[in-house]
Amino acid sequence: MRSPRKALLALALGALFLVGLSGCTSPQQDSSIPWSRPADWEGRVPGMGK
Repeated sequence: MRSPRKALLALALGALFLVGLSGCTSPQQDSSIPWSRPADWEGRVPGMGK
């Protein structure tokens, strides 16, 4: 039969393994680039005017 000390050690190592797999992640942050409406000059052919 297994000794209680070995069972406790196996349980502790298993718990440490699972904690190691879970890891720590930082929260997802939005980009710092301001995505707003395109400027009025964007999307036109250069030199063609309005």
